[in-house]
Amino acid sequence: MEESTSLKQANGISVPHCTNTKESLERVKNNRPTPKNEEHNVWNNAFLLLLCTFLTVALLLILEGCRPPSEPWLLLGSGITKLWDWGALQVVVTFTVLQGVLYCLPFGKVIEGKVGHDGRCIKYSMNGLHALSVTLLLLAALWQRGIFRASMISGQVPQLVMACAAVSLLLSIALYLRSFRARPQQLVNYGDKGNFLQAFALGRERDPSIGGIDMKLFVMVRIGFIGWALVDICYLLTEIEERGWPSPPLLLVVIFQMIYILDFLIDEESVLPTKEYTEDGIGFLMILGEYIWIPFYSSVPGYFLLHRPTHLNPIAVTLICLIFGIGFIVYYLSNSQKDGFRKNPNDPAFAHLETLSSPSGRKLLVSSWFGWVRHPNYLGDILMTLAWCLPCGFASVLPYLPALQCTNLLRGRAAEIEKACSSKHGAAWREYCRRVPYKLVPYVY
Repeated sequence: MEESTSLKQANGISVPHCTNTKESLERVKNNRPTPKNEEHNVWNNAFLLLLCTFLTVALLLILEGCRPPSEPWLLLGSGITKLWDWGALQVVVTFTVLQGVLYCLPFGKVIEGKVGHDGRCIKYSMNGLHALSVTLLLLAALWQRGIFRASMISGQVPQLVMACAAVSLLLSIALYLRSFRARPQQLVNYGDKGNFLQAFALGRERDPSIGGIDMKLFVMVRIGFIGWALVDICYLLTEIEERGWPSPPLLLVVIFQMIYILDFLIDEESVLPTKEYTEDGIGFLMILGEYIWIPFYSSVPGYFLLHRPTHLNPIAVTLICLIFGIGFIVYYLSNSQKDGFRKNPNDPAFAHLETLSSPSGRKLLVSSWFGWVRHPNYLGDILMTLAWCLPCGFASVLPYLPALQCTNLLRGRAAEIEKACSSKHGAAWREYCRRVPYKLVPYVY
């Protein structure tokens, strides 16, 4: 989200082409504490908890607004539906336990990273793609045999949101109490003005693990992204249960989002060098966002189409697919170029690219994708998000909220990156900005 947010960029999955992610990893490997210099006071801390509450309430209202106007409101009025359901809690707990078991299974790559309490490098299990495959195969088998009906998920989304909020709260309390056993070097330093509310909301420990499971990786990736995929597939199966076949608009949304999720899980280790992973703590705000915001907010277009089906003509389908395809190509190729150049700037594959030497000793790309706009990967992300909102038509603004949020978050993230790069690279960065004047959209912004 930042994240953590509903998208990879907002979750800190992507980093700028000019930053040195190795520095972040080295700082954590050496167990150096991360200071938080921002000023915090009672109002800031109260705002954090209000934000946690607002996330849940806002999501419930958005989901309510996606239902047809002719139907009675579930959350307001005389036909109010109870939000708590023990069956929904069982679903959330079962999903959490299943992902924990799959995390521990001995398949997939193992990456060594941070130094743990015992002085040894923590090993990260990069088997998210395997976990997703097993989860979906299990879901398909239960659905095919009639043991599971997708409407059990799609029909009680508000109850599932509340159950996720409850599990998030319990898990946050457990991690907060556990943090008092951690070494000082492994805690986030909030300074003299840090207190319980701030530490609970933002997290005290930077990299907690329970039973060999790295909790930040588990929550950010397994709960958030695999949960998102599961919700999408359940919306699709629900339409098959009710109408006999999936509608093209909903099918487009699910296909686009599954491509996005698969692309991330294939390169799951890209989360490890990000600021959110190496420096920030894991608290209630992050856990709540991963449990409810990514799976249920990111899938709002699918939920909207399930309740308010639309029709797309072949031309509209072609144009929407073209927007997604362009976005994915820009996103994938620019990220690949950025990552490859960062790992080995002397690679012959980059010999034809123009660069600027920075006082920091690093080089800045000023041609190819990064000679077009300064953050092409962000532009690709925005186009993809817009593409999976467009099948909803223009009858309501609600299914476009994920695209609007993505654009706003990435605009803010770009500003943060520009400030950091200006400080780090000085005149080289100013020259780069002169040569490439547009941040996200060529000739516009």
